[in-house]
Amino acid sequence: MADRLRLSLQRWPFALARALLPSSCALCGGGCDGVVCPPCHGEYVAPRKSRCRRCANPLGFDGDGRIECAVCLTERRAFDATLAATDYVAPLDQLVLQLKFGGKLALAPWFAQMIGDTVRADRQFLLPNVLCPVPLGRQRLVERGFNQALEIARPLSTLLGVPLRPRLAIRALETVAQSGVAPDQRRRNIRNAFIVSPDALAMVRGQHIGIVDDVMTSGHTLNELAVTFKRFGAARVSNLVFARTPPH
Repeated sequence: MADRLRLSLQRWPFALARALLPSSCALCGGGCDGVVCPPCHGEYVAPRKSRCRRCANPLGFDGDGRIECAVCLTERRAFDATLAATDYVAPLDQLVLQLKFGGKLALAPWFAQMIGDTVRADRQFLLPNVLCPVPLGRQRLVERGFNQALEIARPLSTLLGVPLRPRLAIRALETVAQSGVAPDQRRRNIRNAFIVSPDALAMVRGQHIGIVDDVMTSGHTLNELAVTFKRFGAARVSNLVFARTPPH
């Protein structure tokens, strides 16, 4: 009885998503039972690329899962690993925009499912001890009404069996959205934006922290959050994102 109840609780976010989403593919509009139909999934989602172990940039050649790109070899990052389910390119980028700016929260469990599939497919990936979504500032949270990273992290926590701590880190500074900042100013824009909650210090020291977000672009936000966790004693920091913006 207890096992059946636990299984039901694990499945409810995905059952709710299926009930709230229309019975058509979010990409092509064709009829399907899930979020994306099998043909679109096979064309846009299923192909897995060889990626940089640290930042998840596509490598352009087959690797063994331990290779780092030239950028990460010359510019050391505070985070230790990144897993991305797909690239932030058309048409999947539209799903991210629908979630973040269109309020289609029922897409979040599907994003979590894609990240979870990527985690399970990578046998070398070390599972974090705890998950933390990238925190939003108070003003942006009020404007949007939700934190898309948290909406993804909730079902992902259930899928992976890893505890979720939404307030492990707090955004201490209201910053301009990174998308509205010139690329060469993004590092400065996000600097010192995060702090670790005083009551969360014991959950950070010596732990492997998994940061959850929808998209990784320059990586400066994730890196600054990793810097913060490492400053407070985290042993390892990994990023779990739905999409990675390819280098231009």
